[in-house]
Amino acid sequence: MPQWLSNQLMRAFQTKNVRKIKLLNDCWYFYRVQGSGTEERTPNTPNQNR
Repeated sequence: MPQWLSNQLMRAFQTKNVRKIKLLNDCWYFYRVQGSGTEERTPNTPNQNR
């Protein structure tokens, strides 16, 4: 997880900002699925090359 995202999540949890927590969670999911490019695919993701 990028440090900036971790910092934002910690601040959101400390201030109990539920809306921001949900938004950052969506950002993390998007980053893991599409954004990084170097992460391995999750087992539930079908292989596009077949």
